[in-house]
Amino acid sequence: MATLLDPAARGRAILVGAGPGDPDLLTLRAVRALASADVLVHDGLVDQRVLDLAPASAHRISVAKRRARHTLPQESINALIVAHVRAGDIVVRLKGGDPFIFGRGGEEVEAVRAAGLPVEVIPGVSAALGCAAEAMLPLTHRGYASAVSFVAGQCQGLNEQNWAGLAGQGRTLVIYMGVASAAQIADKLIADGVAPDMPVAVLERGTLPGARAMKTLLADLGAMVTRMAIGSPAVIVVGEVVELSDAADALAHWARVAEGAA
Repeated sequence: MATLLDPAARGRAILVGAGPGDPDLLTLRAVRALASADVLVHDGLVDQRVLDLAPASAHRISVAKRRARHTLPQESINALIVAHVRAGDIVVRLKGGDPFIFGRGGEEVEAVRAAGLPVEVIPGVSAALGCAAEAMLPLTHRGYASAVSFVAGQCQGLNEQNWAGLAGQGRTLVIYMGVASAAQIADKLIADGVAPDMPVAVLERGTLPGARAMKTLLADLGAMVTRMAIGSPAVIVVGEVVELSDAADALAHWARVAEGAA
């Protein structure tokens, strides 16, 4: 199989994790892959500074996805990658975070392998890890949490998703793509037995300019997202480890704002 160790080999796909945004968090191997690209197929949230690491001659194709609006369906993205690899191109599929954590990288690997073509994957710093590190929020910590789980908050049938046991004492739950459904997520977790006063943090635009880290209580999650005008990209962290973070206390902040307006 062709790899980066064989730069003369043509016609291959390389799935590259772009990390949470800051180009300094790219792996060295990712930078080398970008430098080799003939075709760059990238997500919409990938920072421009990361895209600039590919050669100016590389053909750049955005396959940006937003909530309820996709430039291309996943099947078309798969076909696009396969077509360019068949044409002999080195195709770098650049994905935010890590390709195998809510990036649908597994589907793209399956498509390329089903076509009988070479593919490799270069992991990236997942959004949860990068954002948590910036906020000084340890996802596990002796005495606070010995387990961490990752779930997608933007998915069909949210209420039918089984999150039982994923959040609570001694456990940390990280929710990707959950800002738009934050209120429903809080209701779901409370109904599943998580205490309404469980600490929660929302990490918005982690590692990027304008990043914000805010913490509150689970019962206040939906209201905080609304009053603080939090938008994507963001991850939600539920668990006692939130108390250790540098995130601003949104409840206290809002109380001060309200007192000032009175």
